[in-house]
Amino acid sequence: MENEPTLEQIEDYNDNESPQKRKTVKLVVLFCIVVAVTYGYFKFTYSSTDEYVGTKENPGINIIKN
Repeated sequence: MENEPTLEQIEDYNDNESPQKRKTVKLVVLFCIVVAVTYGYFKFTYSSTDEYVGTKENPGINIIKN
């Protein structure tokens, strides 16, 4: 156990990260956000409601309130 580094000896502890590591983390987070927004856009834009059965004259859902 004497060979294990303490937290202070670890190079990434307590805001001692390298600028390259910070940039990499920011790029990964940005990439995940872009993928999520793109997925949400396409899911919302191309979602279809083709499963509706009925017409204006004879709707498949009773819309009259009792």
